[in-house]
Amino acid sequence: LKVRVVRSSPPSSQFKATFQESYQVYKRYQMVIHKDPPDKPTINQVRLVPVSFEDPQFKSSFNQSATLFAKYQMAIHKDTPSDCGENEFTRFLCDSPLEAENAPNGPECGYGSFHQQYWLDGKIIAVGVIDILPYCVSSVYLYYDPDYSFLSLGVYSALR
Repeated sequence: LKVRVVRSSPPSSQFKATFQESYQVYKRYQMVIHKDPPDKPTINQVRLVPVSFEDPQFKSSFNQSATLFAKYQMAIHKDTPSDCGENEFTRFLCDSPLEAENAPNGPECGYGSFHQQYWLDGKIIAVGVIDILPYCVSSVYLYYDPDYSFLSLGVYSALR
């Protein structure tokens, strides 16, 4: 048995070279040990969308995200429809005091507030609201479609 410590952030050449193999081991482990289905969302089904009504992806997915938020809040937190309408969604998870910034040495996506959307079969099944800052990523909130709770999307999001 040989054990290596491989730098993942920033990704070393060793990390990049072994990423797919490591991912396949992780995926098999999740399926065998945790009984995850093989179609659990993958990295290709996750979109990082800036929280901005100027952004076309954010605007085009806003209604779907707001509807999913309401479904989650009513099922999981037993909120009434009036507690989780579009205005409440916008106030709670879209209005952010952070200003978007694209620093020369910062991440490609820039700094600011984002909705990390998890897509499956053409629809959003979960949204992680995150703030990307110069020295950390802050998980603000996660909501998901209760019909997909068997995927443990909160755990998946936290690990991701």
